[in-house]
Amino acid sequence: MNSLLPKEKKRAETDLNKFKIFLYGSPKIGKSTFASQFDKPLFLATEAGLTALDAYQIPITSWEEFQKACEALQNEEHDFKTVVIDTVDNLAKFCTDYTNRANKVNHESDLPYGKGYSMAHDKFLTSLTWLSQQNFGLVLVSHENAEIVKTRTSELTKMVPTLPKGYRKIVLGAIDLILYAHMVERKDPETEEIEQIRVLRTKPTENWEAGDRTGRLPEAIRFNFEDFKKAWEESNNG
Repeated sequence: MNSLLPKEKKRAETDLNKFKIFLYGSPKIGKSTFASQFDKPLFLATEAGLTALDAYQIPITSWEEFQKACEALQNEEHDFKTVVIDTVDNLAKFCTDYTNRANKVNHESDLPYGKGYSMAHDKFLTSLTWLSQQNFGLVLVSHENAEIVKTRTSELTKMVPTLPKGYRKIVLGAIDLILYAHMVERKDPETEEIEQIRVLRTKPTENWEAGDRTGRLPEAIRFNFEDFKKAWEESNNG
């Protein structure tokens, strides 16, 4: 009888195109441009703002259009290696709107307690799981929001994605890297002038949501794709 138990360990994946990435951050900091530099990307563009971006795009204005795009990815021949959903916030709204229309209600709270939210979240999870299992990378783009977090002794301001909490829980549970991009001030060591630089955070703190399941990336990287890719390659060769 053939055994289902493995005889060898599966080696840790190092190909960036196999990973699922959640990227959020400050407005106009360059999230879409950053995402466009992954290998052979296809944008599922759920919001305006990508007109200046040189990339393959499918405009998505409803959950039905998103489903059709997924069907095309599954059934049509293509050489895309990365799918970018920009933004995942709008996709979540389309999912909620679709569920409400299907149940003939104006708001998910119009259904019995928790049912509307549950139905929308289940539908979203099913699609995200399917995307995560395909043979291409996945980049989900969102914006930042300042959230007040209360501790026993004080209140903290923490930067988190604008994605609604129910959907956020689903997304962050399925993602390998949670990357936060923002601006920081730094004194130039030569001129001593204050300059602003773009930084990508990969580890969580009390001030922002971030995460790296590989455990190999540095905590902070200059926010440009060349530096990110270099850090990724060094972390896998070290």
